[in-house]
Amino acid sequence: MSDPPFGFSMPNDPDDESGRRSGDSGAGGPGGGDPNMPGGFPFGDPQQMAHMLRQFADMMSAQSPSSGSASGSSGGVNWEVATNVARHSVSQQGDSSVGATDYAQVQEALRLADLWLNETTSLPSGVNSMEAWSRSEWIERTMSTWSRLCDPMTSRIVESMSQNMPEEMQSMAGPIMGMVQQMGGMMVSQQAGQAIGELAREVVGTTDVGLPLAGEGRAALLPAGVEKFGEGLEIPADEVRLYLAAREAALHRLFGHTPWLRSHLFTLVEEYARGMSFDMSGLEEKLGQIDISNPEALQEALSGIEGQGLFQPKDTPQQKASLARLETTLALIEGWVSVVVSSAVDQRLPHAASLAETTRRHRAAGGPAEHTFATLVGLELRPRRLRDAAALWTALQEARGIEGRDAVWEHPDLMPSGSDLDDPSAFVHGQMDAEAAQIDISQFTGEPPQSGGPSDSDDSSDRDTGEGEGGT
Repeated sequence: MSDPPFGFSMPNDPDDESGRRSGDSGAGGPGGGDPNMPGGFPFGDPQQMAHMLRQFADMMSAQSPSSGSASGSSGGVNWEVATNVARHSVSQQGDSSVGATDYAQVQEALRLADLWLNETTSLPSGVNSMEAWSRSEWIERTMSTWSRLCDPMTSRIVESMSQNMPEEMQSMAGPIMGMVQQMGGMMVSQQAGQAIGELAREVVGTTDVGLPLAGEGRAALLPAGVEKFGEGLEIPADEVRLYLAAREAALHRLFGHTPWLRSHLFTLVEEYARGMSFDMSGLEEKLGQIDISNPEALQEALSGIEGQGLFQPKDTPQQKASLARLETTLALIEGWVSVVVSSAVDQRLPHAASLAETTRRHRAAGGPAEHTFATLVGLELRPRRLRDAAALWTALQEARGIEGRDAVWEHPDLMPSGSDLDDPSAFVHGQMDAEAAQIDISQFTGEPPQSGGPSDSDDSSDRDTGEGEGGT
């Protein structure tokens, strides 16, 4: 006889004939199931199971009164719940509002750093507003981006919870299967909120994860995060603030003037999610300890799920390929920012080298982004080849100048692939050879050289942009 799905312990129904003999649990387990039933259905009475699921749904609704609102739910996850959990997480450890002095210091740092960047990149300023936030404000103003990033993955988790249930339960549950998915959505909502709350205690601005979480042009720093970043460095606070402001402003320039980049990152995350396959055994073991008739036990179990990695995906070839492309793109972004910022601050900030090395360690060793995604679903956003990417952008600048370096961002088909990070000089010379070939052709045709695009090269699909098989 198989165990109940997810190992739920169900109370005997006094109105159920098979459960009236309290001293005879039989082979059917705590549900009082009849082992002689066709197929050995383990739940005794389907009506009892339906009643249990409805009871569970009522508990879920009690925990989240707005769980059915369109504005709060997407991809099976209630982001209003996630936001509340995240805010509660940071408020527990103290989260004061930003004072007028801190606000003015952040604005001045962003303004000055943005001016410095004019000398080191051909991309114009991408900053439209300069703000200073508390951790709670960061949660509120970045949650819409988190929901877009996480929905492809969390929806796969919730989907897997029903798909991996035994056939007997799926066929019996029918229209109430949505209640089971509600359970999954609530659990993932709480886990997502906890992870993002932990991230809020570590970030310094809106761009820590490699893209502007509050949208292009809205630059902001968290004074509390800046202070934490500088702890133990023995570097003046204003110097730390200026360096981090330069990174914030540089990434806003890149995304503000590279229209395809944001959607490209989201596409890579979606590709990763499509390749997910989950091992739900950890979840079943956890839920096996729950007495469904005890709401307090349920709440305790749900609260204990965050951070335990119960939804770790299995590795699949599709996942690995998508992750390689994602890591390459993140490395190229981070490498470009580090080169541009270093050029802007090296002669202005005495401790620029130390600050750059501290930042590299944070990003390459698995900074805030990795912890958030790994806790949620196992996706690690590490720019593993940061130094290789920085070397490539430096070589490109030396060969083609600042404008030539930045022109590579004009189209995804011009971007380096993972294999190009192995040999930056080959990529640089390849770019120059292609440019020379266009000039030679124009001499015979009388037509101006064509800008780079999808039709310029037969192997453009091999670039590490999510269109082909990028190397690592």
